[in-house]
Amino acid sequence: MDQILYVLAIMGCSDDSMQCQQARVEPVRYTSVQACQEAMPAALQRNADIDYPVISAACQRQGGQMVDARRASARPGT
Repeated sequence: MDQILYVLAIMGCSDDSMQCQQARVEPVRYTSVQACQEAMPAALQRNADIDYPVISAACQRQGGQMVDARRASARPGT
């Protein structure tokens, strides 16, 4: 089973913070969402140069998910 990791995405947002898009992803991978969240303040300071009125960060889950190979390759009618 693959380990679940988290990445810290830096988001650029509009003035009202309603419309955001991913601007960067920090290169570090975290083994827990808590560790990722603890890294947010420093990451936001490092990425203060992004040309958006508001920047924010979000921890995003990254990692392999197991798939049943038999189901993935099955075709209707077979």
